[in-house]
Amino acid sequence: MMTRPLDGKIAVVTGAGSGMGREIALSLAKEGAKVILCGRRAEPLEAIKAQITSAGGSAYVEPLDITDRAAIFAFVARAKKFIGPIDLLVNNAGSASKVLNARWLSEEEFVSTVEVNLTAVFNFSQAVLPDMLEKGEGTIITVSSLAALTPNLLGGAAYGAAKAGVRNFMGFMHTTYRHQGIRSVCVLPGEADTPILDNRARPPSEAERARMLAPEDVAAAVSMVACLPARATVPELHICPTFQRDISVDLDIARWQGAPADLPDLPEHLKQEDKA
Repeated sequence: MMTRPLDGKIAVVTGAGSGMGREIALSLAKEGAKVILCGRRAEPLEAIKAQITSAGGSAYVEPLDITDRAAIFAFVARAKKFIGPIDLLVNNAGSASKVLNARWLSEEEFVSTVEVNLTAVFNFSQAVLPDMLEKGEGTIITVSSLAALTPNLLGGAAYGAAKAGVRNFMGFMHTTYRHQGIRSVCVLPGEADTPILDNRARPPSEAERARMLAPEDVAAAVSMVACLPARATVPELHICPTFQRDISVDLDIARWQGAPADLPDLPEHLKQEDKA
């Protein structure tokens, strides 16, 4: 039987219940990895586990709150004891604030967004690092965003700042641990058709989504990086839609989302919508 690039490797994927995380988990399992599926809800994780195992792969379900540092460290220790030390960590889980303009954004929403997109990546990376250093090899891949490079109202102030922070952190990991066998990779996708789009003030149309990245496109990029020989690494990878859509309407809506209804400079059409 032909060996696969990730045969015998233990991989963790956060935010594995839907979107990019789901596709990343399926892709890594197809390449031979034993995949531990992390997410807030067990039900979608169990469905993905069933899909992986029915195809002959190995998967485990781990409901986990990634904003809980103690829970992350306890999970990593538990995984090592019952499955084995983690070889590959994919920090995929992410969230965006509902209010996007820094003018109206609350400190609570800002902190919450940073906790998921940046602090959790730090905690998870720190938790798996000792075993990787002991083995002299390991891969940490973090899904950031092109919002780290071009911050705007589409992703929002908190999301862009967190994704820029995590890009910097992965750069630190790369320069600091590469000579100890640790590959640290930051993947920066552009706009993708994932369930998070449904939460926007103006969810994109089906025609707009059709031209965006698909979750499996990002999964292919992550899998490609993960499957490279240990001698090769890709510190940073940008993947974006070929077509750049017009986001001017989205930016205008986002600018005023969360603004007080009695704001003097609130555009007239928004005041009318509020009365309606």
